[in-house]
Amino acid sequence: MNTKFDWKFKDTNQEKVRELALAAKLPVYIASVLYNRKFMSQELINNFFNPDLNGLYDPFLLTDMEKAVNRIQQALLAKETVMIYGDYDVDGTTATSLLYLYLREIGLDTLYYIPSREKEGYGLSKNGIDVAFSKHVGLIITCDCGINDIDEVDYANENGLDLIITDHHEPADTLPKALAILNPKRIDDPYPFKELCGAGVALKLLQAFSIRNNIPLERLYKHLDLVAIGTAADIVPVLDENRILVSKGLEYLNCTNKIGVHALLKVSGFTNKFLTVVNIVFNLAPRINAAGRLGDATRAVKLLTSFNIEEAHKLSNELEQENKNRQDIEKDTIDQAILQLNATHDTSRDKIFILSDTNWHQGVIGIVASKLKEMYNRPVVMISFKNGIGKGSARSISGFDLYKAFTECADLLENYGGHKMAAGLTITREMLPKFSERIKKIADSRITASMLHPQLHIECEIKFNDINQNTINYLQKMAPFGPGNMRPLFVARNLMVSGLPRIVGENHLKFKVNQNNIVFSAIGWKLGTLYEMLISNRPLDMVFVIEENEWNDHTEIQLNVKDIHYSDNN
Repeated sequence: MNTKFDWKFKDTNQEKVRELALAAKLPVYIASVLYNRKFMSQELINNFFNPDLNGLYDPFLLTDMEKAVNRIQQALLAKETVMIYGDYDVDGTTATSLLYLYLREIGLDTLYYIPSREKEGYGLSKNGIDVAFSKHVGLIITCDCGINDIDEVDYANENGLDLIITDHHEPADTLPKALAILNPKRIDDPYPFKELCGAGVALKLLQAFSIRNNIPLERLYKHLDLVAIGTAADIVPVLDENRILVSKGLEYLNCTNKIGVHALLKVSGFTNKFLTVVNIVFNLAPRINAAGRLGDATRAVKLLTSFNIEEAHKLSNELEQENKNRQDIEKDTIDQAILQLNATHDTSRDKIFILSDTNWHQGVIGIVASKLKEMYNRPVVMISFKNGIGKGSARSISGFDLYKAFTECADLLENYGGHKMAAGLTITREMLPKFSERIKKIADSRITASMLHPQLHIECEIKFNDINQNTINYLQKMAPFGPGNMRPLFVARNLMVSGLPRIVGENHLKFKVNQNNIVFSAIGWKLGTLYEMLISNRPLDMVFVIEENEWNDHTEIQLNVKDIHYSDNN
C-alpha cells in the first residue's frame, strides 16, 4: 500500500551525537534532535532552552534607525500628529496596535489607518495619504507594508508628509524615497537576523526609541503579547530573535491585562488554557484576519487596543461572526476551485496551478490557495477579477521562490509583492494568458519531481521504553514550535496494534500501539485511509510526534501519527 509521504532520515553523525549527549547530559534521541538543528555545544543548547530578552539584537544595527528615532523625537517635541499605517492582516494589525499603544503612552498624538482590502488593496494608498493630510498629520509610520510603494511615497512627499517605513517584505531594486526605511531584508542592511515579521520590525523601532530616551524596556515588553500573535500568525521561522519574541510574548499573552485581547481569547475558547503557537495560528489569527477579509480591518486594531469592556465584547463577537461567515465563503470557494482545477489542469503533471474567477471573494483566496497547496503539494495562484482587474494571492512549496518568479513576470503585472512562500499580485485580465504561460515555464524549469512529492524529515528512531515524562519535559524546553523549529518527528519500528482501532470525527484514526509490552495511545488526523494497515495483524513502522493529551482532567502521553509503513516493506 502506498502512503502519502517519502520518509527522509536526517544525515546525523552518530558519534558526535553520543558525544553531545554525554557532555550535555541528554538522552541520545534529544541530543540527535538538537544536533540536527545545529545546536552542537552546551552553550548553544543552554541559549536555545532558555530564551532571554537580553539576547535581542541592538536595534540600531538596522539601517536608518537613527533617522527614524530622531524623527519620532522631533514629532514628540513639536506635538505633531502621527499616523500609523498598517496592513490588514494579523501581522499588520498587531504591529499597528503595538505602535499605537506605545506611542500614545509616551505622549505622542497618534492615530491609525488600515486600508480596505477590496477598495485600496495592499500597501500604501493615496486615499490613506489624503486622510493623513486632512488630519494634519506630519509623519506616517508604516508597518508590514510600504517597501515597494514608490509612487505613493512620492505622493506623500509632495504633500509635505514624512514617512518612516517599517516592513519585512522583499524590497525591489529601487527603494522608495522615504525619510527612513527599516527592513532587515534591505541589501545594505547589516542586521544579523533577516526573518523578523512586521510586528518584529515595529518592536525594534520602539526598542531603539526606548533605549535612546532611557525609557524602561518593560514599558515596551508588556506589549509582547501582540508581537507573539503577529509573529506566530505570519509563519516566519521561530528561530533566533523570533524565538525569544514568541517565547516571552506567549508568557505575556497568557497573563495579558489588555481587555480587548481578553475578549478575543474568550470567544476563541481560551480563558483558562496556556496558549501555544498552534492556538494562535488556528484560533486567534483567523478571527483577527476575518475583520479585514470580509470588512473593515480597523475593527481588529480597535479590539486589540480597547480598554472598554462593552466595546471589546461587541467587537470580539463581531469578529467571531465574521470568522464563521469567512468559513462558509471559504468552503464554497474551495469547492469551486477544485472543480475548475480538475477541468483546466492535469493535477498529476502540472507543476503550478493558476486559477481565476469573477465571483471569488478577495478576502479568502489566500486561505484557499494555502489549502489547495497542502492538498496537491503544488504552488497555487488564486486570482479574483473585478471590472477587468485581478487581485491574486499565491502560496508556494519549499524550494520554489514565488517572489522571484513574480519578479520575472513583472512586465505583465500591475503590482506584486511578498516573499518566497507567499505573495500577492495585481493583473489585468488581458495579461492573464501571458502570465500563466510564463510562470508555468518558470515552474517547469525549477520544480523538480522530488519537490512535488511531500517528505517527512525524521530526526531519529526512538524506542517506546525511552518515551516518558522526561521526554515531554525536554520537548517542552524546545518549544515554542513553528517554522524552522517544528515538533521533532520520530520513527518507531516493529509495532503491533493493541485492540480494535476506530475511525472518529472526520476520518481520523484512534488506536493503541504496542512495542515490547509498552503501550501508547495514538491519533492519526485524517489518516482513515490507512485503517486496513492497522487491522492487518502485521508489524508496523510509524512516524509521529510525541505530545500530551488532556481529556476530562486526565493527562497522558499520546503519539500524533503522521504516516505508517509495514515494517517488512522497509
